[in-house]
Amino acid sequence: MTAAVQTPLPVQGGAQIPAMVLAAGRGERMRPLTDACPKPLLAVQGVPLLEWHLRALAQAGVPRAVINTAWLGEQISERFGGHFGLQGNESAGSLLSISYSHEGRDFGGALETAGGIARALPQLGPVFWLAAGDVFAPDFVFATDAAQRFAASTALAHLWLVPNPEHHPRGDFGRSDAGLALNLPADSTAPRYTYSTLALLRAELFGAPWCDVPAGNPTGISAALAPLLRRAMDAGRVTASLYTGRWTDVGTPQRLAQLNR
Repeated sequence: MTAAVQTPLPVQGGAQIPAMVLAAGRGERMRPLTDACPKPLLAVQGVPLLEWHLRALAQAGVPRAVINTAWLGEQISERFGGHFGLQGNESAGSLLSISYSHEGRDFGGALETAGGIARALPQLGPVFWLAAGDVFAPDFVFATDAAQRFAASTALAHLWLVPNPEHHPRGDFGRSDAGLALNLPADSTAPRYTYSTLALLRAELFGAPWCDVPAGNPTGISAALAPLLRRAMDAGRVTASLYTGRWTDVGTPQRLAQLNR
């Protein structure tokens, strides 16, 4: 699949771009821990998983974050409210503004990754960060220069890939020497890496020909992100970096317990 190259949309004046943090999942594999607590509020080293991302976003000077919710989503909005600031640095100019996309309230359940992002796009902008609220990556930096480079490029997405964990030995995507993310054939022997869920995205990815969900997802269509990324990879429009900092997909009680030992 190919598409015309679009004019890149720059970040103005060196400012940071907004972020979306995914927090709508049910966390079935984490039960019974998630029966009464949404997965992103489970604590790692005494801090809710979601808050680790909010701290990093605030530290990087990101001005706004949109959090999507579904299962027990009211607990998330009650916990964080409309602003988040680092302790000891909570002046009005340093606060991370938070808004919500309440998929559970509006549609009765989560819309999957692409469906949820498409729903939240009116609250975001042409370029934005993405992070998943159930991933622990305390060393990751939402760097302004990375956002600037991405916004000045013609890529639709930039992904951070990690070495494959034991529970996902096959990985997800390849990476070329030139830094392109690769949608490798199933029989390829080229190295694969795991998508960390950390990314920079362009809103254009959530329109034709990459995505069939209508703008703003007004009817609540559920759609996964991976098929969109693979289409864009086939057109050479996705770049990737390798991330070697601490990273855990907190997908089971055992992984959570290991982090808290």
